Amino acid sequence: MKGVVLAGGTGSRLRPLTNIINKHLLPVGELPMIQYAIEKLSGAGIQDILLITGKQSSSLYLEYLGSGDTFGVRLTYKLQDHAGGIAQALALAEDFVHVGEKFVVLLGDNLFEDSLVPMIRSFENQEEGAMVILKEVDNASRYGVPDIQNNVIVRIEEKPEYPSSSYAVTGIYFFESTVFAVIHTQIPSERGEFEITDVNNVYAAVGKLRHQFFSGWWIDAGTHESLFQATLSLRKGES
Repeated sequence: MKGVVLAGGTGSRLRPLTNIINKHLLPVGELPMIQYAIEKLSGAGIQDILLITGKQSSSLYLEYLGSGDTFGVRLTYKLQDHAGGIAQALALAEDFVHVGEKFVVLLGDNLFEDSLVPMIRSFENQEEGAMVILKEVDNASRYGVPDIQNNVIVRIEEKPEYPSSSYAVTGIYFFESTVFAVIHTQIPSERGEFEITDVNNVYAAVGKLRHQFFSGWWIDAGTHESLFQATLSLRKGES
């Protein structure tokens, strides 16, 4: 299985820090944020990784990560010229993933405790479709929320005022190569972006969206507060 790490975006919620550097290069504890995603994939046995990022700080990624050899992986790089949503960025991986291959996608600002190994094994045994990872949270209305019926996700609602469950869809997704055909059928949302929730809902509508759960901590480190909490969680895990 291959891995794709999405590390673009403007990082507007982390300004002014992101006025000068891409948010995925900001320090979390002793390491740049991006390194945790690479190490999670490497630790799960995934060696071929595509890193998609914007123009900002792209040379710093190359300087720090290089070929990936230091981390036991083979890195390929692609630039997202214009921020247009997660699904738009994911579409850039189409020539990285071969027809019939399965792969895992990590949003680079999602930090988590659990190993990816059991999730990878589960998706490898899944005949077709896609899989998302869920985490129970206190404030589900801030995230994409799955409507789960008979242990099956029938739809994901983005930032609902009244969530149908207490689970958030995290930024870790599993797809097969058919996802690119799905992306090509999408249209921009009201905010002008190609949404990954819309892509996942295509699979949910035909009963082909599976899910697993994180049991350990998970943080979307996209704000100053969550970036601080991520450092505390990592420190606690090391103690």
